[in-house]
Amino acid sequence: MTSSTIFSGVSPIPLAAAAPGGNSPLTLRDMIFFLRMRWLWILATTFAFLAMAGTYVLTAEPTFVASTQLVIFPQVSGSEAQRAFAEDAFIEGQLEIARSSDVVGGTVRALGLDTDPDFVDQTPSLQDRAKNWLMGISSEPDTESQEAAGTGPREAQPHAEDERIQDRAVATLLNMIGVRRVGSSTIIEISAAASTPQRAVDIADMLARQYIQKNIAMKANASRQYSEWLERFVSEQQRGLAEAASALASFTSNPRDQFKLAELQSATDARRSLYENTLNQLTEARQRITYPVSDATIVSRATLPLSKARPRSTLIIAFAAAVGLGVGLALAMIRHVGDRRIIRPHQIAEASGLPFVTLLATSRRTRIGHPARFLPAGTGSSPAAYPVIPGMAELSATVVGLRRKRRVVIGIVAVDPGSGASTIARELAVLSSISGAHTLLIDAAAQKSSLSKSIAPHSSTGLVDVLDNGELIQTAALPLTATLKFLPLGKVEAVTPAIRLSSRRTQLSFADLKKEFDAIFIDISAFSASPDANAIAPELDGVLVVTSHGRTSIDDTLRVIDTLRNVGAEILGAVINHAPERMHS
Repeated sequence: MTSSTIFSGVSPIPLAAAAPGGNSPLTLRDMIFFLRMRWLWILATTFAFLAMAGTYVLTAEPTFVASTQLVIFPQVSGSEAQRAFAEDAFIEGQLEIARSSDVVGGTVRALGLDTDPDFVDQTPSLQDRAKNWLMGISSEPDTESQEAAGTGPREAQPHAEDERIQDRAVATLLNMIGVRRVGSSTIIEISAAASTPQRAVDIADMLARQYIQKNIAMKANASRQYSEWLERFVSEQQRGLAEAASALASFTSNPRDQFKLAELQSATDARRSLYENTLNQLTEARQRITYPVSDATIVSRATLPLSKARPRSTLIIAFAAAVGLGVGLALAMIRHVGDRRIIRPHQIAEASGLPFVTLLATSRRTRIGHPARFLPAGTGSSPAAYPVIPGMAELSATVVGLRRKRRVVIGIVAVDPGSGASTIARELAVLSSISGAHTLLIDAAAQKSSLSKSIAPHSSTGLVDVLDNGELIQTAALPLTATLKFLPLGKVEAVTPAIRLSSRRTQLSFADLKKEFDAIFIDISAFSASPDANAIAPELDGVLVVTSHGRTSIDDTLRVIDTLRNVGAEILGAVINHAPERMHS
């Protein structure tokens, strides 16, 4: 392990108080810490979105878009403002004509799209489905209503079936085309999307031709209706002219009133002028029927697209990365805010007011290059051979400072099993003995006596026996080095040694042990696994609470600290074990 403490020197220094209001300001260090702790969430979420986007890009059918441009010649008159308004209205009307079912249906029939299975039976894209859903349109035929009316596909007549197929082809093509005005000009652009470049070109050009034919047909039809009306009007004018000429001729042969003659002459001339003008208009109308002229003409035919228009791979990937990054940050923030596990020293320090909190990082190798392990008693090893965890010296130095304040008997208790309290107790004892202090390491962890099993697996006497007979301390305490002794647990029966020590009616006295040893470290069962800590903690000079980084809950830790304080124990500090190496950089 390596160590990182929030104090300097060997004397415990109180931590800075929390900011007023209970929330400390967000700093750059906090943000960097957040990213270093939650980068996997952000990366995993972003990768998931990129994977979905990549799958869509690779599996989606490519779409090619071709465009044809036409120029419109608005037939408007009036003032400048009136012409501008009329021109906009005229072009908007032409856009709707280009989108009409007649133009689209004519394109379908001209290109034979209704007989092309690949076109009629193609599945709408995700974008088209979303668009149709938002607009309340479905390209699928309403077969349920047909079946309910008794005219389902099996009973439909061939003509009705052909119409249904054609309507489906028209609906499909409507989803594949676009008609827009280019800026404020009189040019409109007709674009068509298809699965192949050539089909997109064919559809765009055919739409333009069908639109022009529709425009010509509309003008010819209007001229025909106008011509029919003019023919009726010319006939009326011709009869009126004949009557006026007859009246004039009758009056001229026997003139009696010159004023009446002038009136009849004027009426006859007006009738003749109106008749001639109407006849000219009729001639022009018939010419427009015979030689119709469109209001639009093609200025740019569609060309083969060089690349696909959809899916836009770069845009989709960039959008997926941005969304994935945002969602990942949001999830990481939610996880970070709701995470009650201990990951930083100030979580304990600010909430409990402990004088120091130490970080210990996991390390699989000792300073002599071998995996850390407990040394069995009687090996005759020198102090230098003990596996000292790197960085434990800082924690040991703090304990030395506590010893100067007559904190000799120190218990080490973990919040939950597996937090490494036994390892820390052993290392503190080893470092204390190496410094020259006469040190006693006691195993009082009745739930899991890992120290006794590793250091003295074959011992016949232990702490349990010493509680009954104090004189056995001389033989039960096994010398590991010249300055370090270890008192194993022994055989536990009904009551654990910790609870027996709390009764103060045993043969073992901490006061007597203080006379012989400079430092005494006691390994106690985890708080959540045994009540031993509540029983023995008040009899000790102080307690070190051990937690596991990223596993122990801050709520459980504070409950342990408050409980031990309530029974009269002095909490010297806390240790966050198993912290990752990045916590110390």
